[in-house]
Amino acid sequence: MDLLDVIPPVFERSALGLNLLTIIVMFAVVLGLGYAALNFFLTKKLKEGNERMQHIAAKIREGANAFIFYEYKIVAIIGAAVAVILALFIAWEAGVAFVIGAVMSATAGFIGMKIATYANVRVTNAANETRNIGKTLKVAFRGGSVMGLCVAGFALLGAILVYCLFGWAGGMLTLTEAGEIAEHVNPITQQSYNLSIILSGYALGCSIIALFNRVGGGIYTKAADMGADLVGKTEVHIPEDDPRNPATIADNVGDNVGDVAGLGADLLESYVGAIMSTVILALELFNNTAGAYLSIGVSLLQKMILFPLIFAGIGLIGCAAGISYPLLKPNLSDNPHMELNLATWISAGVTVVGGCLLAVFLFGGESAAALGAAGLNLGVVSPWVAAAVGIIAGIVIGIISEYYTSYDHNPTKGIARASKEGPALTITQGMATGMISTMLPVVVLGVAIFACYAIGGMYGVGCGAMGMLSFVAATVSVDTYGPISDNAGGIAEMSMLDEEVRDITDTLDSVGNTTAAIGKGFAIGSAALATMSMMSSYLYAAADTFLQDGLGLVLNIIRGDIIVGAIVGAAIPFLFSGMLIKAVAKAAEQMVEEVRRQFRENPKILTGEEDPDSTKCVTISSQGALKQMIVPSIVAIAIPVVCGFVFGPGFVGGILIGATLSAIMLAIYTGNAGGAWDNAKKFIEKGGVEGVRKGEEGYDSVHDAAVVGDTVGDPLKDTVGPSLDILIKIMSTVSLVCVVVFENFNLLHLCGLENLFA
Repeated sequence: MDLLDVIPPVFERSALGLNLLTIIVMFAVVLGLGYAALNFFLTKKLKEGNERMQHIAAKIREGANAFIFYEYKIVAIIGAAVAVILALFIAWEAGVAFVIGAVMSATAGFIGMKIATYANVRVTNAANETRNIGKTLKVAFRGGSVMGLCVAGFALLGAILVYCLFGWAGGMLTLTEAGEIAEHVNPITQQSYNLSIILSGYALGCSIIALFNRVGGGIYTKAADMGADLVGKTEVHIPEDDPRNPATIADNVGDNVGDVAGLGADLLESYVGAIMSTVILALELFNNTAGAYLSIGVSLLQKMILFPLIFAGIGLIGCAAGISYPLLKPNLSDNPHMELNLATWISAGVTVVGGCLLAVFLFGGESAAALGAAGLNLGVVSPWVAAAVGIIAGIVIGIISEYYTSYDHNPTKGIARASKEGPALTITQGMATGMISTMLPVVVLGVAIFACYAIGGMYGVGCGAMGMLSFVAATVSVDTYGPISDNAGGIAEMSMLDEEVRDITDTLDSVGNTTAAIGKGFAIGSAALATMSMMSSYLYAAADTFLQDGLGLVLNIIRGDIIVGAIVGAAIPFLFSGMLIKAVAKAAEQMVEEVRRQFRENPKILTGEEDPDSTKCVTISSQGALKQMIVPSIVAIAIPVVCGFVFGPGFVGGILIGATLSAIMLAIYTGNAGGAWDNAKKFIEKGGVEGVRKGEEGYDSVHDAAVVGDTVGDPLKDTVGPSLDILIKIMSTVSLVCVVVFENFNLLHLCGLENLFA
C-alpha cells in the first residue's frame, strides 16, 4: 500500500510523482537559488576601485581559494570513506544521501566564500565613492544575501532530491499489511532500515562538511587574527589591518573561509538537522506507536512528514521578500541595525503568516481523534504554534545575546572599564559575563521545550527547532554581511584610503558583530531542540533497549550504562573545545613568530619602505588549520560509534544526553564571552571609556589589555562556540544512523552480557 494512495484528492500524486504542496518547495528552491545567482552577478558588475584595492582583493581571493580547495580535498577523502562505510554496513541509500548532503553543503559554502571575496572590495569602493552608509550597506548586504539564499536553497534542494529518490521512487513510503512503514534489509549485516536512516544520512553529510568548515576555517581565521593582533597591536602599536603587518592578508582571508564559508555550512547543517529531525520523528512515531495505522492514519502521517519541508519552503519565500526590502528600497538610512532588523522581521512575519495558512490548509481535513492520537494537542494549528514558539524563543535568545555582547549595554561596558586595571581584570570580567549569560538563554530554552512538548509532543519540539531556523536565509544574509564589511575595512586600511571610509566600514562591521552573536543564539537554540528530537528518534530506533512495560520508551538515567555514558558525554564538549583552542594556539604561535621575524629582520617594513611577505603568513595559517582540524573532527564522529560497538545503545544514549547538556552551556558561554571581549575593545577604540582617548597618555595600556581580552575570546566565539552546536547534532545523527547495527553487534551483546544493566 502506498501512502499517497490514501490521502485526499487535493494531494494526489501528479504525473511527475510530486503532489501540489511539494511544488511549493520546488518553487522556493528555484526562487532562492535564482535570486542568489542574480545578486551574485549584480555584485560582480560593480566597480572594484583603484589598482591597489584590486591588488589587495586579489591576494585575499587567492588565499581563500587555495585554502578552500585544499580543505575540500581532505574532506572529500574522509567523506568518501564515510559514504562507503554507510553504503556497505548501513544502507546503500544512506551512502548516496550522505553524498548529496555533503555536496549541497560544500557547494553553498564555496559559493558564499566566492561572493564574499568579490563583494569586499566593492563595499570599500562604494564607501569611498559615496561616503554614504546606506549605499555601502546595500552592496555589503547584496553580497551577504547570496550566502543566505544558497544555504536555504541548496538545503531544500538536497532534501527534495532525497525525498523523491528514496521516499517515492525508492518505495520507502509504502506500508506493509501490518500498517508499518516498509523496511529494507542490508545484505551484509542483515539489519533492517527504513526512510529514517536515509534521511539521517543526508543530515550527516551536511554535518560532516559543516564540522570541517567550522573547525578548519575557525582555526585558520583565529590563528591569523591572534597573530596579527598580538604583534601588530600590542607590540609595535600599529592599527588593525595596517598594510605593514604581514598577517593582515591572512587575517582577511580568514574572515572569508571561517566567518563566511564556515558560517554558511554551519547554519545549513542546523537548518537541515531541524527539518530532518522533525520528519524522522514523524516516521518513527508512526512506526512505533501501537495501532498507528488505525489511530493516527496514513493521511495524517504523510502531512506530518510534508509539513517541515513545506514550512521551510514558505520560509525561503518569506526571506526572498525580506531580503528584497533593503535591496529595492531607493535610499537606506544611516542606521544599518534598523534596516537589517527590518529585513529579518519581514522575513519572519511572512514565514509566520504563511505557516499558519499552511497548517490550516494541510491538517484541516483531519479528525480530532487522529490529531489527538498523534499528540497534536491544539488541533490543526499545533505544528504551526510550536514553530512560532521556536521563532519567539530564538528572537528572545538573540536579544539576550545582544544584551551581553553589545557595547550599548552595561556588561560589555563593564569589561571595557575593567581594562583600565590591566588584562587580568579584563579576562576575569569577561569570563564572569559569559558565565552569567548562560542562565537566561537556558531558561528560555526550557520554557520553549516545555511549551512545544505540551503542544505537540516531541514532534512539536522538532517543529520548534524548525521554526527557529525557518527564515535562515535572512539571518545568514545578515550574518555574512558582517565579515564582508570587516574585509572591506581591511582593504580600506591597506589601501590607505581616507579615515572617513574606514569609519563607514567599521560602523557596518560593529553591527555585524552584534548580528553574528544573535545568529549564534539561534544556532545553539535550534541545535538543542533538534538534538532532542533526534535523540527521541534514536530511542525509537533502539526500542528493544529503551522500551519498558507500561512506561513506553524510557532513558533511565540511574541505569549503570546510561549514567556512566552521561558523565563521559558531559566531558566530550570540554575535550573537543580544548583540542580546538590548543589547535588555534599552536597555529597562532607560528604566526606570531613569523610576524616578529619579519619585523626583526627587515626594519624597512615598519617604516613603509618595503612590503611584508604576506604569502608566508597565509601559508602558515593554511597548513596549521588543515593539519590541526582533522583530529578534533574525527573524535566527534568516532566517539559515539566506538562506544556503541563496545557498550551498546544504552551507553550511547547517556553520552548524547550528557554531551547535549554541557555543550549548550559551553556554547553560550564561549560565544557571549568572546563577543563581549571583542566589543569591549571596540568601545575603547571609539572613546567610550571616560578618560581613555586615542592619542592621550595611558590609552595604549588600556587598549592593550582589551586586545588581550579580545585575543583570548577569538577562538572561543569563532571556533569553539559555533563548533559545539555542530558537535551535538553530528553525534546524535551518527548515533541514529549506526544504531541499527550496533544494537545487536556490540561487545556486551556478543559476550552475552546485554542484560547486565537491564
